[in-house]
Amino acid sequence: MKSALDTAIDATVAQIIAPGGPLAVGEAVVRGVTLPVFSAAPANLRDFFAYFFAVNADKEFLVYGDERLTFPQVQARSLRMAAMLQHRHGIAKGDRVAIAMRNYPEWVEAFIAITHLGGVAVPMNAWWTAEELDYGLKDSGTRLVLADEERARRVKAAGYAGCVLTVRTSAEVANELGFARSEDEMAASPDTTWFLPEISPEDDATIMYTSGSTGHPKGAVSTHRGVVSGTMNYLVMGLALLSLAQQQGIAPPAQQVMLLNVPLFHITGSVPVMLVSVAIGRKMVIMHKWDAGEALRLIEKERATYFVGVPTMSLEMMMHPGRAKYDTSSLVDIASGGAPRPPEHVERLIKELPGKNPLQGYGLTETNGVGAGNLRDNYRAKPNSTGRASPPLVEIRIVAADAADCAVALPAGEVGEVCLRSAANVRGYWMKPDATAEAFPGDGWFRSGDLGYLDEDDYLFIVDRKKDIIIRGGENISCQEVEAALYAHPAVAEACVFGLPDERLGEIVGAVVHAKDGAALEGEALIEFVKRDLASFKVPARLWFSSEQLPKLGSGKIDKVTLRKHYRGVHTG
Repeated sequence: MKSALDTAIDATVAQIIAPGGPLAVGEAVVRGVTLPVFSAAPANLRDFFAYFFAVNADKEFLVYGDERLTFPQVQARSLRMAAMLQHRHGIAKGDRVAIAMRNYPEWVEAFIAITHLGGVAVPMNAWWTAEELDYGLKDSGTRLVLADEERARRVKAAGYAGCVLTVRTSAEVANELGFARSEDEMAASPDTTWFLPEISPEDDATIMYTSGSTGHPKGAVSTHRGVVSGTMNYLVMGLALLSLAQQQGIAPPAQQVMLLNVPLFHITGSVPVMLVSVAIGRKMVIMHKWDAGEALRLIEKERATYFVGVPTMSLEMMMHPGRAKYDTSSLVDIASGGAPRPPEHVERLIKELPGKNPLQGYGLTETNGVGAGNLRDNYRAKPNSTGRASPPLVEIRIVAADAADCAVALPAGEVGEVCLRSAANVRGYWMKPDATAEAFPGDGWFRSGDLGYLDEDDYLFIVDRKKDIIIRGGENISCQEVEAALYAHPAVAEACVFGLPDERLGEIVGAVVHAKDGAALEGEALIEFVKRDLASFKVPARLWFSSEQLPKLGSGKIDKVTLRKHYRGVHTG
């Protein structure tokens, strides 16, 4: 039975998206499929930024340490960077430009500058090793990299042959690396662009790398329509909740304030955090690195109203010994994304942070972050669920795990593969036609690789993953990639990698290894060996050795299901 909150939300959403409403919805043909779209949506990200920066011209936008930048200041800095990229480096429509840095104001400015020119922004995972960065840059065909010092050093170590511009580096460091500084290049460039190409809704806008079941990450390519649609889909729910609050006599704050503690290179950081903040005039308070005590201090200092992060973060805030000394009364919503929040954390959050509303989102890089959402009383009633399909664009269907496409939906309660369809879906994977055909079987659908079911109220429950990945604190880890690193050791005969439950991170990496006959192999030495090839978050946290060969299926493959079940039991005791 539909909850009272869902009934109220549905009625409010219907008014918002009706003809003449603030976010009216019509239809358009998107890659051969007729889908719901926002009738008056900006055609591209250039228009999106131009419109919303003008609307929010009286507000502060970015806070980083002692730096405070207004919307007009960020816009001006971004357009100057765009002019520099065009005049000094010839960046043109369709060129791939990578952003390889931690969260800084320059990350936001680089994204705006690249898409303003019609270029394709390629966010690089800041935790990647030099080898992983080298793969991403070569795979995407990146022409130019904007990098902070640490990432610039890794790019240098990888021998990247393209142009690198550093941000937040001293002249001495830039000279040492042999790279130009972005600020020096802007000083030597005209302040305005000489030409701007037309950008259609179906032109490429971003390539976001995601780890799936294969060893190498895949670049999910989104069009301008996809990114804008995903962003505006979030706005509908925001407007609906604002309207319901006003009906209850709750006055909104003068400005929403977001504590930015998730990486901008993730889809959560770039779409529902950064781009939605631009659209609603929300201030973003940037944390350089996560620290629960510092998060509580900033929430009090900046009067933050909204917090989003992997479940680890809200748990650490709840458990922080100094929590009571901070005033967090401004905080309204505590959202979780990137990894599932353990159901027991929901009630705990409500009790330990009274007055704060827990939210859970479900979306993927391939859907520009939109999918399903569970919030407030609904979340408390169904803490195991990721919620209903996000209105008005998203459609969710459960199909048989071995189905060739997403044409036939399973009935409520039956477990199958979760498929999603909306105009926000990416168009496919960069230069990987086979992977694209497998994940995007036609008619606008994307196969998520997650296994789940819809209940009688259309609430989505994720029960497992079809893809062989581990989600550690919001980071996707390919089991195959970790296994390949283990197999690279000359003493390893067999290896199997799987996820282990962890209260803080959701999952951690577990591995079991069988050594070659007569080979001496020590756990510490093997861990040090794989650290050469893997980013730190991918390194096994628990490692077991088996004196016997690992169990096999009839096909001869290692029986990962049996091993995972056994060692999860060992791990949890």
